[in-house]
Amino acid sequence: MVYLMKSFRWINLFAAFVTICVINMIMVIVVSRDGFCSQPAPRPPNFVIIFLDDSGWTDFRPFGETDYPTVNVEKLAKEGCRYNRFYVPQAICSASRSALMTGCYPGRTKMVGAHPPRARGLDPQFATLAEVLKPQGYKTAVFGKWHLGDQNETRPPARGFDESCGLMVSNDMWKFHPESRNFDQWPLQFWNNGTITIDDVTPSDQKNLTAWYTEHAVSFIERHKSEPFFLYVPHSMPHVPIFCSKRFEGKSGKGLYADVMMELDWSVGEILQSLEKAGVADDTVVLFTSDNGPWTSYGNHAGNTPFRESKGTIFDGGIRSACIMRYPRAISPETVSEKLFSSIDLLPTFANLAGATLPTNTIDGKNVWDLLTGKAGATNPHEYYCFSTGDTFEGMISGDGRWKFHLAHDYRVLVESGQDGTPGTYARKRIEMSLFDMKVDPHELTNVLETYPDVASTMQRYAEAHKALLYATSKKSSND
Repeated sequence: MVYLMKSFRWINLFAAFVTICVINMIMVIVVSRDGFCSQPAPRPPNFVIIFLDDSGWTDFRPFGETDYPTVNVEKLAKEGCRYNRFYVPQAICSASRSALMTGCYPGRTKMVGAHPPRARGLDPQFATLAEVLKPQGYKTAVFGKWHLGDQNETRPPARGFDESCGLMVSNDMWKFHPESRNFDQWPLQFWNNGTITIDDVTPSDQKNLTAWYTEHAVSFIERHKSEPFFLYVPHSMPHVPIFCSKRFEGKSGKGLYADVMMELDWSVGEILQSLEKAGVADDTVVLFTSDNGPWTSYGNHAGNTPFRESKGTIFDGGIRSACIMRYPRAISPETVSEKLFSSIDLLPTFANLAGATLPTNTIDGKNVWDLLTGKAGATNPHEYYCFSTGDTFEGMISGDGRWKFHLAHDYRVLVESGQDGTPGTYARKRIEMSLFDMKVDPHELTNVLETYPDVASTMQRYAEAHKALLYATSKKSSND
């Protein structure tokens, strides 16, 4: 009897042991499934977009051999990927910014050219990237040149941004413009969180723009490091008239434009350092690029591009911008990509990374994250990208980047550049329907329309379809 009692006791102990083990296993499964394991789920990435104004493709190393240092942009490139085939759909201020913020072609939003002061700008029916990210818990800020609307319903506070400061238009839309164009009827205003803090910006104020935008950006990162954030820094520089702070005046020894570029490089460094200090560098996608190519009419106050023509045209000198992206969790350092993508792709790509829902309005961009991260076998999901100037659809490029197709159109060509802030002169030329093989002719010099008739026919069909879709009606705007 004693023996049986001892046996039952051992059986009960064994059963209890087994029960505890099973319960522990179940707990592990449940905890792991519900995401409460010891390794927390990765946080959604932060996004920082540094968007220059009229910067040339070779204005910074490693894209060009500059005669002034750009150590911070070089550092960013070493820690991320340099993209040599990044395009904007229109090489003019408001149109380019609208495409970046909405993922839509200018032909869809009718946000073309560069809108003047007090204009309504971007129709609120088209969601901005900030409005897409906010429902996911993102804090949002824009510090710099907005140029997407200068009325209550179209300024940053109404377009998804928690914090904002800067100019509502280009910094040349003021009474000191060398070719005034009636800008003296509107004072150039500096806004801070929906309030005008400088009613009539002076040249002394312009010297501080880069520093002010940078200081706000650094403060925003520090204050929101514990939550996901979207920081948009669209610098006013190096759009003419160019200015830099006193600490950078004469620093390059190579002229004012070089001084301006050194201060912009400093700004990049301050933002990168603030991300490191806040402990969120690995969690942040940093994108550095420009709204379009250089405004070469301004000579020594303009940047440089190795490609044909410049701002205000659909040749690569206008629409191809230097681009760097860093995201340590997914983008390999010290890499270079020749894969083509466009600014319209950034909204859907970043929305996907953030787990955000795409806007209800139609967008033209697509998720190109596999291209950006160099995934083996990744191809561009677009058959083509389209380009325009003002309200005129002028051409396109194939999604693989090989074929550039121009419809017949007029374009401006520089005759003589100006100096020290004075513009030069342009002439008008015309290009007939043309096809360029960008693989062997990146400068768009040799028309191969008759050599590749099948390719030309395909591109022409794409062009006709795009024209029918977005250009049944048009809305004129400034092309500068």
